[in-house]
Amino acid sequence: MAATAALLRRLRPSTTTYPLTRTLTTSFSSSTISGGGSDPKNRSIHWVFLGCPGVGKGTYAGKLSSLLGVPHIATGDLLRQELSSAGPLSAQLAEIVNQGKLVSDEVIITLLSRRLEEGEAKGESGFILDGFPRTIRQAEILEGVTDIDLVVNLKLPERALIEKCLGRRICGECGKNYNVASINIEAENGRPAIVMAPLRPPPSCASKLITRADDTEEVVKERLRVYYEMSQPLEDFYRKKGKLLEFDLPGGIPESWPKLLQTLNLEEHEEKLSAAA
Repeated sequence: MAATAALLRRLRPSTTTYPLTRTLTTSFSSSTISGGGSDPKNRSIHWVFLGCPGVGKGTYAGKLSSLLGVPHIATGDLLRQELSSAGPLSAQLAEIVNQGKLVSDEVIITLLSRRLEEGEAKGESGFILDGFPRTIRQAEILEGVTDIDLVVNLKLPERALIEKCLGRRICGECGKNYNVASINIEAENGRPAIVMAPLRPPPSCASKLITRADDTEEVVKERLRVYYEMSQPLEDFYRKKGKLLEFDLPGGIPESWPKLLQTLNLEEHEEKLSAAA
C-alpha cells in the first residue's frame, strides 16, 4: 500500500507494551462506507477493529475482509505465525504468551512492518487492522500516513468474554478455530440477554482440538484488566475524531453479523455478492 513506506519510517520501537491476547444510534451513511460509489470495492478501505481479547475481532474483521475484498491484518495472527515458524522471535514470544505477559512495541512493529511490506509487493490496497494500534502514539502515527475511515469497537460483557476465551479451541491439524462454550446470560440491569451457541468442529477436527496455552482463567482476566486500562485513551482519541463506532454484540455470529452489516449499510452489498455467486 502506498502509505507503507511512510508508516515504516515513522514507527520506532518504544517501551509501550501490548497485551497478548461514541455509541451510535443511527447507521453510517453509505458514503462513509463506499466513498460515494455504489460498490465498496471501488475504493480503499482503511478500517481498525478494537475490542477486548476474545470478543471476536478476528471473526468479524475476517468476514468483512472477504466481503469488501481488502486484507485483514491481525497482529495476533502475526504473533502466532511467528511462534510456529521457529523464527528468531519464537522462543521469546513463547515465554511471554505462556506467562500472560506483554509484548513490546518493537516486536509488534517488526512483525507488522514485515506484513505491510509483503502486502505492498502484492499490490494490496487498503486494510482492516485488528490489534493495531493499541496506544494513542501509534494511532497518531497511523493517522499521519493514512486516513482511517472507521474504527469499530466490538463490545461484550466481561462474563461472556471470559467464557468465550475459555471455550476457544484450535484444530491442531488444519488450524481452524472453534469454540465449545455455550453462553446463556440472562438480561439484567438494563442489558439484554446474550445467547451464544457453541461453534463446534466437524468430525474431521473433533479429535484434534487443542487449547491455547494462554487461555486459562487467570491469564484471561489479567489480559482483560490490562486491556481496559489501555483501551480507554485510544477509544477517546477516535471518539473525538468522530470515527468510533461502538457495537454491542447481541449474541453469536447468526445474531450479530446481520446487525453489523445493517449498521454499516452493507446489507445490499452482501445480497448482491450472494446473488452473483
